[in-house]
Amino acid sequence: MSSSTMLVLGPKLWVALAALTAAAAAVAAVGRLGHSRQIMVAALRAAVQLTAVSLLIAAIVASHWATAGFVVLMCLVASGTSARRVGAGRSGWWVALPIVAGSLTVVAALLAAGLLPARGIAVIPVAGILIGGAMTATSLAGRRAVDELTGRRGEVEAALALGLSPRDAVLLVCRAAAAQALIPALDQTRTVGLVTLPGAFVGVLLGGASPIEAGVTQLFVLVGLLAVEAVAVVLTVELVARGRLHPREPIPALAG
Repeated sequence: MSSSTMLVLGPKLWVALAALTAAAAAVAAVGRLGHSRQIMVAALRAAVQLTAVSLLIAAIVASHWATAGFVVLMCLVASGTSARRVGAGRSGWWVALPIVAGSLTVVAALLAAGLLPARGIAVIPVAGILIGGAMTATSLAGRRAVDELTGRRGEVEAALALGLSPRDAVLLVCRAAAAQALIPALDQTRTVGLVTLPGAFVGVLLGGASPIEAGVTQLFVLVGLLAVEAVAVVLTVELVARGRLHPREPIPALAG
């Protein structure tokens, strides 16, 4: 195995990837999870997209404009994915706000402070990690909040009848459920080094850095993700509370 890669490249790797994908789809089918087809499609899309990015990455990172364009593309794809997951109909595109506000603010701050080199090879992976974290947190928070708002409609109307403002009534029902979107990031940060060695740590090690440098890099990534995801969750809940992000069938009592 080469010192610069975690896996032995070759036909066996492709067979293993196909087998793992088939196994995941089969388990989902047997367990009646309803996602077996999506697993196959997701794996195929990942293979195609990673192949395309691998071929284009050299040209992208060499240009500041291409780098900025690729970051914008990542934000658009993340927003579209999260909008579908939240299930809020046309209002779902409001999820772009928490995704962009959380992730790109941190990237801009790091660039301004000189902590992140203004080179595509550095900006793209860091932006991708942060945008991905914001997307996940926004999807989870938005979906939980919208589901709670739909399932506990009577409680919202009761709170309004007691004199609470529409925003406070929605927050009363949705905030605690949406806050659970932070649990994956919290658990990952608490258990890093004991349960998992995340990709940034391993990648920096394989790149020739010392274990201390790899550890500091991973700590930065995890803390950055916590900050980004906290911002994303708070903004998502606020969007729901203010009626910008709402169920496909809005609650009449909250209209206006």
